[in-house]
Amino acid sequence: MEMASISSSPRTVEEIFKDYSARRAGIVRALTYDVDEFYALCDPDKENLCLYGHPNESWEVNLPAEEVPPELPEPALGINFARDGMARRDWLSLVAMHSDSWLLSVAFYLAAPFNRNERKRLFSLINDLPAVFEVVTERKLVKDKPSADSGSKARLATKRSSDGQAKSTPRIADEGYGEDEDEHSETLCGTCGGNYNANEFWICCDVCERWFHGKCVKITPAKAESIRQYKCPSCSNMKRGRQ
Repeated sequence: MEMASISSSPRTVEEIFKDYSARRAGIVRALTYDVDEFYALCDPDKENLCLYGHPNESWEVNLPAEEVPPELPEPALGINFARDGMARRDWLSLVAMHSDSWLLSVAFYLAAPFNRNERKRLFSLINDLPAVFEVVTERKLVKDKPSADSGSKARLATKRSSDGQAKSTPRIADEGYGEDEDEHSETLCGTCGGNYNANEFWICCDVCERWFHGKCVKITPAKAESIRQYKCPSCSNMKRGRQ
């Protein structure tokens, strides 16, 4: 398996960003243009497989590195095991999310000697690129909705994430809230594929960040208020499948 050696000399922000961009390009290709080949390689009957992006913009499905600790952080292990247990679109989205996490971990592993300003500049460069997940899903994710005190008619419920920070999640939108409907018309339900409707209750998965009709995932507004971290059926099944 091709692995890039870590140079003993200091690496610049630009060099690490170039490495990140190339690895990202390889993974994007695997999950889009070469998706049929990638899907076929991830046979659930094989051992734990990982998706690697390389600095030459190529990609590879292979076993994890044998050395402990590895030369670089390793991608998510065993992505092939969930392939046949999920809808293809959902599985590719999940692999994309793990790939985004791996790309960041490699970049900031290489950036460990940097000072805070250099790390901030590196993250700024990375953050200007769309995430692999955004490219693969080709979906406009709704992360922020107008709050009640901004004059909108949307009703928002606030819950706490695992780190204790307040997190606002859309629950119910009043009838006639046309601006909200127009702004988020590209948002699709992760279960039925239906378009966003401001007159219906929606909930967002805290793992994959996809949106769902409450009725499709059997979550009511009242039940949502008691959920600290919501996981959609696909993400919940994925966790149980690894146990």
